Amino acid sequence: MTPKAEQTAEDAILGGRLRLRQPAQGHRAGTDAILLAAAIGLAEGVLCDAGAGVGAVGLAAAVTRPGLRVTLVERDSFTAGLARANAALNGLEGRVSVVEADLTRASARRAAELADGFADCLATNPPWLAPDRARVSPHARRAAAHAHEEGGDGIDGWMRAAAALTRPGGQLALIHRADHLAEVLGACEGRFGALSVLAIHPRAKDPAHRIIVRGVKGSRAPLRLLPPLILHEGAGFTRQAEALHRGEALLDDL
Repeated sequence: MTPKAEQTAEDAILGGRLRLRQPAQGHRAGTDAILLAAAIGLAEGVLCDAGAGVGAVGLAAAVTRPGLRVTLVERDSFTAGLARANAALNGLEGRVSVVEADLTRASARRAAELADGFADCLATNPPWLAPDRARVSPHARRAAAHAHEEGGDGIDGWMRAAAALTRPGGQLALIHRADHLAEVLGACEGRFGALSVLAIHPRAKDPAHRIIVRGVKGSRAPLRLLPPLILHEGAGFTRQAEALHRGEALLDDL
């Protein structure tokens, strides 16, 4: 029998177009993954989903963009196994590969044969929290998804790895907490330019709780602030948010 900590459940997202086996306990992919996948500005080429978890972002991108080849990078063996299973579950194993590696360590990337500059676009939902400055979940996999390692160099180290894996002129798409915007922009400096920032608000009168930052490796073009995205009105999603969740629109379409 599967140990309780490793039991899984199956969810369907993108209006049922993508099925995901996910841990029954701990971090579960949802709106953040859907929005990040919708923000990827690449129709064909190689996408790296960095810190992929069960593969929700990269697999959603593969479903909505048939010209993409996707590499899912995940350091946790159990979660990486679910990502492989999810690629097969959705008939995407021909275009999706899974690499087990700690992407923040250059030696681990080399050992996993992850070449610098291989990605035309890198998408990531990096760990948000410094464990010495925030309460972290007691569930090991949820904590790993949300918090940087003790003694690591946080978002800067993550973005150093992101820049290493992305080709010159390649794209970045990142989702993060809105209150970490300054930290994210600082970590992009000297690595990614032509940045655009999309603020995501739960409701029209609420402060933003997420940001999506997109950029181009090596560009010196200026920062742009985009019109915000509102997720909810009344008892449900806004028209735009509903279209994104059903996989019927990408962020550039709205």
